[in-house]
Amino acid sequence: MTHKFKVGDRVQVIRDSKIEIDTITFKDGTIYQLQDKSWVEDCRLAPAPALVKVPQNVKEQIELALHYNQQNKENALEGLLQDYYIRTEYESESVGEWIANNFAKFISAVLGGYEVEKEPLYKIVIVDGEDRQLLFGEDEYTFQVRYESESHESWKKRYSEREIKDIDTEFGTNYWAFAVQVEEGEG
Repeated sequence: MTHKFKVGDRVQVIRDSKIEIDTITFKDGTIYQLQDKSWVEDCRLAPAPALVKVPQNVKEQIELALHYNQQNKENALEGLLQDYYIRTEYESESVGEWIANNFAKFISAVLGGYEVEKEPLYKIVIVDGEDRQLLFGEDEYTFQVRYESESHESWKKRYSEREIKDIDTEFGTNYWAFAVQVEEGEG
């Protein structure tokens, strides 16, 4: 029995005795058109392995390396590994740390594709009696703690951990102590 695929699925396809990863763009019965415009029978397809999840800063390093290496994944990987092992030149220590702790995932991400981890977001909730106050960002330099009912739609009210800690460092505050994780889809 063959697997049922739909348009948009990532698949493994056997071509010239090699396994390649591609995406289905059109389906006609049991024949599929792939992103590279080739047509393949369903018996030559298998589900692609799940994409590796990487943090945003690792994604940025991979994209930069691919750009400088004309999208050649092997050359990009070589350059990234040289940066990691020889020069240790990552701007962010967390990129080097992530590579050290997830080496096989890193190689898979560069060579086979990846998706970006959704970073948890937080609200800064300060309870004042029975009212809730939130930290709102009017722009990147102006932050105010205001009652939730006074919120303006354009004000930012969700922050990543890094953003909150940067605000704490820059303004000498301790908002991280009041951070409450926002559930996905929460308003």
